[in-house]
Amino acid sequence: MGTLYLVRHGQASFGEADYDQLSALGRRQAVRLGEYWRERGMQFDAVIIGTLKRHRQTWEGIAEGLGLDAGTVPLEWPGLNEYDSHAVIATVHPEPLQKPDTPELYRHHFRLLRDGLAGWMNGRSAPVGMPSYVDFLAGVTTALDHVRDRHHGARVLAVSSGGPISTAVGHVLGTSPETTIELNLRIRNTALTEFVFTPKRHMLLTFNTLPHLDGPAYEDWITSA
Repeated sequence: MGTLYLVRHGQASFGEADYDQLSALGRRQAVRLGEYWRERGMQFDAVIIGTLKRHRQTWEGIAEGLGLDAGTVPLEWPGLNEYDSHAVIATVHPEPLQKPDTPELYRHHFRLLRDGLAGWMNGRSAPVGMPSYVDFLAGVTTALDHVRDRHHGARVLAVSSGGPISTAVGHVLGTSPETTIELNLRIRNTALTEFVFTPKRHMLLTFNTLPHLDGPAYEDWITSA
């Protein structure tokens, strides 16, 4: 039996013109996760990442914390890329949104995202420039299939985003779209979700854990955006 470790990227630049960039804290979160694993002698047989900048930056931070050399090259998998949240929100709120710089605007942003995701996942809307949810799901499940087919009995690390990770969990558990959305909106930065797998199936072991940020020294390192 193998283990797949799914990691959400570190804190990105929420509310900025370029979200796809780790913040300074996001970088520290990723390095800390690698350090946590190095302290426990963790090694991976294979590494898969999405093709977004924040995925690669998170992997680079983890690799630094693990003490790996720069020659360790992960497999890039576009099916692990996040959906376009702006396109999703535009299906329910076509007008430009204010920068979410207050708690109320932040909550408003995620209420709209929840509604937009529900429409997309249930096939009621087609966000501009995005695949259908059926195709998005296929991108995630082909990554799971690849892990089962190629890495039986191995430890595999996958660095992705909240959408693909929650979609993978929802697929394995058979949850409704509404439940998958709630899982999505609760995944924290650099949180760890673990599957054990056989050649036939994946099984959920843990979800959204932060063992590397446990303790008073890291209380203000825990983020969700």
